[in-house]
Amino acid sequence: MKGSYFLVIFLKADKVIQTKAREFPLRAGYYVYVGSAMNSLEKRVERHFREDKRLHWHIDYLLKEARLLRAYLIPSEERLEEKLSIEVLKFGEPVEGFGAGDVRVSTNLYRFEEEPDKVLVGVLTRLGLSWKTVKSAEEIFE
Repeated sequence: MKGSYFLVIFLKADKVIQTKAREFPLRAGYYVYVGSAMNSLEKRVERHFREDKRLHWHIDYLLKEARLLRAYLIPSEERLEEKLSIEVLKFGEPVEGFGAGDVRVSTNLYRFEEEPDKVLVGVLTRLGLSWKTVKSAEEIFE
């Protein structure tokens, strides 16, 4: 299946996330990461739930330090990552330069003070998209 996804992440304490080339000082709170997987949505999201993986993308470095609470799988033949990111930006605080190397937005990571699920469901509903919410790698394939 092709599509995009949201990752809902909780960072318990302020932390500097060090990637290969950059540092991102992040405040404690909830984060939403917007991604896409136009080859295999299920395998990409499953990878994000894995603890033992090679660190490749910015999100891998964050997930090493934070807790992945759940993911929203959004099946689509169209690459929606940029459109979804623009919508989430209306509600969340952007982390400039995090991810988003292949889209025209400046980030794919947004901070929220409170759990962001109502915002995410609202965005998906307004855009007329279907989704599946999962809390573990096992739920992806159910």
